[in-house]
Amino acid sequence: MQKVRVRFAPSPTGHLHIGGARTAIYNWAFARHNGGTFVLRIDDTDPERSTQENVEAILRGLRWLGLDWDEGPEAGGEYGPYFQTQRSDTYAAALETIRAAGRAYPCFCSPAELALKRDSARDARGLSGYDRTCRCLDADSAASRVEAGEPHVWRFAVPDDLNEVSFEDAIRGNVTFPASSLDDLVLVRSDGTPTYNFASVVDDALMDITHVIRGDDHLSNTPKQILLFETLRHPVPTFAHLPMIWGADGKRLSKRHGATSVEAYRDSGYLPEAVLNYLALLGWSLDAETTLIDSRTLVETFSFDRVSSNPAIFDTDKLEWLNGVYIRALDVDEFVDRMKPWILGAGLASAEELRGLDDWLRKLAPLVSERAKRMDEIVPIISFLFSQDIAIAPDAAAKALSFPDAAATLTAARDALQTPPGFRDSEIEAALRDLPAALEQKPKTVFQAVRVAVTGTTVSLPLFESLELLGRDRTVARISAALTFLEARARVDAAEGRT
Repeated sequence: MQKVRVRFAPSPTGHLHIGGARTAIYNWAFARHNGGTFVLRIDDTDPERSTQENVEAILRGLRWLGLDWDEGPEAGGEYGPYFQTQRSDTYAAALETIRAAGRAYPCFCSPAELALKRDSARDARGLSGYDRTCRCLDADSAASRVEAGEPHVWRFAVPDDLNEVSFEDAIRGNVTFPASSLDDLVLVRSDGTPTYNFASVVDDALMDITHVIRGDDHLSNTPKQILLFETLRHPVPTFAHLPMIWGADGKRLSKRHGATSVEAYRDSGYLPEAVLNYLALLGWSLDAETTLIDSRTLVETFSFDRVSSNPAIFDTDKLEWLNGVYIRALDVDEFVDRMKPWILGAGLASAEELRGLDDWLRKLAPLVSERAKRMDEIVPIISFLFSQDIAIAPDAAAKALSFPDAAATLTAARDALQTPPGFRDSEIEAALRDLPAALEQKPKTVFQAVRVAVTGTTVSLPLFESLELLGRDRTVARISAALTFLEARARVDAAEGRT
């Protein structure tokens, strides 16, 4: 049997889209499961929109997901080059092969003429494709016009005696297109550049691709491409068309549904293994129950018979939940390593400062990992631990520092926290435990006042652990600053006649 060879062939007209990433994951998993070759090819035949920046973003996105390729940019390979703009000679040679087979002809119709033909066809409720005007031209006359430099494209001549094109899709089963639905597609544009359908077939043929795994938005391209493979006398690969990814509204996933690029999810605090897991389940499943799928399990179990032909719904809430599961599953050291870039990126500490905080960060890690669903939620949760001074949020002050004995409560708490010999969370709890009864206050009232004084908000990490991480000196200093805040507010209230 021929060794499996698959390809992921993104167009660098933008960053790696979530849908494209899912296609790459399935190609990669299928290749790895079958001991085959995963080829990365850049289909950059759109010169106006293709950029090197987008190429680099695509490579970054694939690497971030943990996908590696056997052939392609930076990996090399005997079937290269792997950029379509560097393969113009191969397309020219393939066009000559198709011409020699009598299956290509020049078309001199202008864009305006083609638009009129399409409109007329639609008005007549016929096919809106090309009416094959130039296919009927005398061969010598057409050749003379080409030689004279008259603008033209090269079209593929669909066989007149063709009734239908059928193929066995690895996901959808038997698919049939009537010949009447097939247009004489353009192979080469007037500027000499190949079209997608032509270049893709030529590359797949010359790179010995055995399976073409792609989104079902390409389904209608398949019969045209099969005819090209046959004309080039190359075995037709197995096609597997993946279900589309829809937003919650049942429409194709787009920017109106939120972030659509892989790097946007990276920057929003999602872990690569969680995104890989979630995308793998958008159309494929191990069984009806398993939700957590790591890359190793995916490779071991991937097959087309587990891929649905129905559209998949992208659910951001489910992705966020899954990401939280992966965050909580990280061990302490791994979580610290993942947390550090976010701390650095927010400017909470320098790299040099972080190098001396590993033990401190390990104490912090379990407190944060249990509360964050995304890594970008970490900075707001922990920023109070890194700041020298904090601002007490007005709503927090109104909620927790507005009762009559707030100043006396904070004073008593400050005094109590200066007495224990150590400052571990258990010692802090012991020092504050009897304070509510002594002050004739509810525990929630006392501890919430202390929380707001040291963190600036009413919602934070566990109080006693937070104070240990802050240390005695900073804790006492912040309570003193809160008392100063209360004194200043009391003076303003008195001046304005408020009690």
